[in-house]
Amino acid sequence: MRATSKAYSSRAIRAHLRGRRIVAVIPEPADQQGHRKRRGTRGGRPPAFDRVDYRGRNVVERGFCEVKQWRGLATRYDKLALTYRGGVALKAIVTWLRTLGDTP
Repeated sequence: MRATSKAYSSRAIRAHLRGRRIVAVIPEPADQQGHRKRRGTRGGRPPAFDRVDYRGRNVVERGFCEVKQWRGLATRYDKLALTYRGGVALKAIVTWLRTLGDTP
């Protein structure tokens, strides 16, 4: 499992994620790098960062943004989960058909 939000950048949250075997796919923020370097050897090693996984995160985020462009899904007025799920499926089909329409 992978965590993909900037909210997972603190040392405590990263430790919690490691404890649950979740890999954080985000770079260490510049201010945290400075704090760690200022502490010298007591600052510890920088957290691992995989550029390929981080690029893949962008694709997933853009996919979610595309789905949320549909007002019915963004506002979530549906009372039943089944209706909402149907809307998600419909939006996925429409997006897929638009993608296929662009191919020769």
